[in-house]
Amino acid sequence: MIRYNLTCQDGHTFETWFRSSGDFDVLAAKHEVLCPACGSAQVVKAPMAPAVATAEKREARADAIREMVPVANPQAAEAAAKRAELVAMMRRLREEVTQNADYVGDRFAEEARRIHFEEAEPRGIYGEATAGEVRELAEDGITVLPLPRLPEDGN
Repeated sequence: MIRYNLTCQDGHTFETWFRSSGDFDVLAAKHEVLCPACGSAQVVKAPMAPAVATAEKREARADAIREMVPVANPQAAEAAAKRAELVAMMRRLREEVTQNADYVGDRFAEEARRIHFEEAEPRGIYGEATAGEVRELAEDGITVLPLPRLPEDGN
């Protein structure tokens, strides 16, 4: 078995195991190696050396890969581009909330009630709440929204 770090045309990186080094080449040529983040079959081997990737490095790598890999299915490429744009918007939303709101952890429901009933200073908060706590907040007339779940949250 051999493990490869792979990158799709949109810059998503992931690792996959193959029985031999030739298996990747055969499966990739048949477009059977798919990116788990966006479903793209335009996948290439990524460098295996560990590195810390900044947003600029990820974008530069995605641009380089887009130039190397021909687009076989324009509709799939367009769908992947739209998905990447949506994920980027979700990242910006999450970043905006985390930079401008107070993290209250698992006390979210309690703190949201205190703010709603004017027992605490009004401010933006974020944290964790169970499905039952969210349901009870809604019953009390308190509107809450979940932060978007990003692809890397499952890693």
